[in-house]
Amino acid sequence: MESRSNQWLALAGWLAACFLVSGVAGYATVQAIPTWYANISKPSFTPPNQVFAPVWTILYALMGIAAWLIWRMPNSLDRSHALILFWVQLLLNFAWSWIFFHQHLIFGAAVEIVILWLALLFMTIAYWRVYPPSAWMMVPYLSWVSSASFLNWGIWNANLSK
Repeated sequence: MESRSNQWLALAGWLAACFLVSGVAGYATVQAIPTWYANISKPSFTPPNQVFAPVWTILYALMGIAAWLIWRMPNSLDRSHALILFWVQLLLNFAWSWIFFHQHLIFGAAVEIVILWLALLFMTIAYWRVYPPSAWMMVPYLSWVSSASFLNWGIWNANLSK
C-alpha cells in the first residue's frame, strides 16, 4: 500500500488532470459565449449560462475522485480497462467543447457527444466491475451528458435553417 502522502499526491494528480482539461476547454468556451453562442438559436429548455460552471466543477471533481479510487484498487485487467476508458472519455469531453464552441460545428458536436455518452456509459460499467462506489459517482456526469446531448441536438435543430 502506498504511503498516505503518496495517496494524497495521487488524488491531487487525478484532480489536476480533470481540471486541466476543464480549464483548457473552458477557455475555448468562455471566448464563444458572449459572441457566437449568444447569437445562435437555442431551445426553450436551455439552462442559464450561470448553471454550467458550478455543475462542471462538481462533475470534474467527482470524475477525478472516482478515477483515483479505481486507481487505488488492486491491479487487474478490469482496472486497466476502466482507467483507459477514463482517459478516452476525458479526451472526448475536451473534444466536444472544442468542436462545439471553438469550431462552431453544432452537428459534429451532436454526433461527438453521443460517442462521449457511450464512452461514459462503458466507463461507468467498467468502474462498477472494479469498485461500485466509483460507478455511482459517475451517475451525475452521465445524467448531465444525457441532458447536454438533448440540448446539443435541440440547438442543431433550432439552427438548421440558418
